[in-house]
Amino acid sequence: MTDLPPDPPTQLRGVTVIETALETMPLSPGVYRMLDAKGEALYVGKARALKRRVVAYTKIAQLSERLRRMVSETVSMEIVTTHTEAEALLLEANLIKRLKPRFNIVLRDDKSYPWLMLTEDHDYPQITRNRGSRTRKSSLYGPFASAWAVNQTITAMQRVFLLRSCNDTVYSNRNRPCLLHQIKRCSAPCVGRITHDDYMSLVAQAKAFLGGKAGHVQQGLAAEMEAAAEKLEFERAAALRDRIRGLTYVQASGTMNPASITDADVIAGHQIAGATCIQVFFIRGGRNNGNRAFFPAHTKAEETPEVMAAFIAQFYDDKPPPPMVLLSHELPEQELIAEALSIKRQGFGEGKKVELAVPKRGEKHIVVEHAATNAREALERKLAESAGQGKLLDAVAQLFDLPTPPERIEVYDNSHIMGTNAYGVMIVGGPEGFDKSAYRKFSIKGPITPGDDFAMMREVLERRFGRAIREGNTDGPDWPDIVLIDGGAGQLSAVRKVMEELGVDDVKLIAIAKGPDRDAGREWFHTEGRDAFQLPPRDPVLYYLQRLRDEAHRFAITTHRAGRSKTLVSSELDDIEGIGPGRKRALLNHFGSARGVRQAGLADLEAAPGISRETARRVYAHFHPTP
Repeated sequence: MTDLPPDPPTQLRGVTVIETALETMPLSPGVYRMLDAKGEALYVGKARALKRRVVAYTKIAQLSERLRRMVSETVSMEIVTTHTEAEALLLEANLIKRLKPRFNIVLRDDKSYPWLMLTEDHDYPQITRNRGSRTRKSSLYGPFASAWAVNQTITAMQRVFLLRSCNDTVYSNRNRPCLLHQIKRCSAPCVGRITHDDYMSLVAQAKAFLGGKAGHVQQGLAAEMEAAAEKLEFERAAALRDRIRGLTYVQASGTMNPASITDADVIAGHQIAGATCIQVFFIRGGRNNGNRAFFPAHTKAEETPEVMAAFIAQFYDDKPPPPMVLLSHELPEQELIAEALSIKRQGFGEGKKVELAVPKRGEKHIVVEHAATNAREALERKLAESAGQGKLLDAVAQLFDLPTPPERIEVYDNSHIMGTNAYGVMIVGGPEGFDKSAYRKFSIKGPITPGDDFAMMREVLERRFGRAIREGNTDGPDWPDIVLIDGGAGQLSAVRKVMEELGVDDVKLIAIAKGPDRDAGREWFHTEGRDAFQLPPRDPVLYYLQRLRDEAHRFAITTHRAGRSKTLVSSELDDIEGIGPGRKRALLNHFGSARGVRQAGLADLEAAPGISRETARRVYAHFHPTP
């Protein structure tokens, strides 16, 4: 790492830092990072030859205003060499996604994607949804754009292939068929309504269908139906007919169920007024697995192809790319991106080659045009919402005498039951609506008297603002313009005292309290320098502030419930000697809950994966003590 030279003017200091780094910089491929005074990444870039690329930043006169500002803030540089430029591109995408540098195009997407899972660790495999890491031996199909999309597919699969969706604990405890069997969505293997061989045949058909061989599966079902009819097994023939109809419905052709595309992602971009929406459709096995809109953060100078190129590299950082990606625009360095995605796909064990294509005609072109239309419409909706949000923030600034519309509003709330499982939360609102990536949870550490909401709020504020002050983050986008508290004059006074002790005097403090009847619309607002006041019942600003408060309350309640549920689940097993996190997880995964473990017999415990006979006896003895 290169340190900041002491004296030259700001812009020249950054140039000096870069020139010093160039003295030892190799010509090999790699990734470079420009860091500010806090050690945070300003920019992450990749190069085929590091030295040749980075030297351009020393020619200040040839740089744009944005890059000159970046150079002026650079106090040190770091580099990582790679074997190839494609590896450098993958590393660059990973670092940008993780570090979120201010001067890069950044994909702000921290959500995992759901997959359809067919388990392989049970005699009768289960069809279900999986998100996150794979915890069971299984086959995964996807990704899907949303939980709704994967649930729709599971429902369709149940109608056609009659696979069970219940968890293993429910399966092992049934003595009669469930409702899904009655409505012809399950073959009821739990009570022996189907043989193991026949059920595994259904599983094989489902895998073939998910693998893109729907036509082959349909031909096989048609042959079975004809054979059943010839044998006068009309009830079986009718059941097969219903399955064929269901399969035909699932395969119904449409714009986003193209017959000529088996496995591909369709990525289209649209740009308006310097803002970009990128729409992604997931097509797997010839089926549309849903779509999602993304709005990468970038400057107005970046054009759609540049934004799409940066987006694609970051988007596939944690997921396997399909063999084909259909695009609405030609990308800069398109061949290099294809090479990098091929490396990524090979790393997931999915094959070697990824093709990037911009179709000009035919069905693939129609599919891309459809995605581009979705991108345009999504961006128009977002810009319209942002305009409305801007008007609300203007009104908030006018109401509370702020010099400019607030860029960041932080709202705080607590949740507990008689002081137990106490949590404080912070939610964030701004020009783009709720910023859920900025939400924070605070497990109250105490000691605090049960029900002392003032003390809980004090701890939350001291931790949030105390840390920001220690780290020097008292300005910039992460520092709030407004702090909104659910409460009245007493809460406002307590918060003001905490802020004064911390030396925070540039944040507007507002408390919102329900009226005497606790009716929404009769809230009282408390703030510095004026008496408490109410807003007209239909005032848009009132609705907006209510939404902020209610979102904080919702987040506090769900956080508290999750914490309390975790405590309740773990408490019974935590009391058993010799049961650590690994064995506890194995028991809960196998039996579904602590209650299931408590009710299990000794033989069932001994049969649980990862549980030895001695451990099983210890668990059984804990729940069934002998006199």
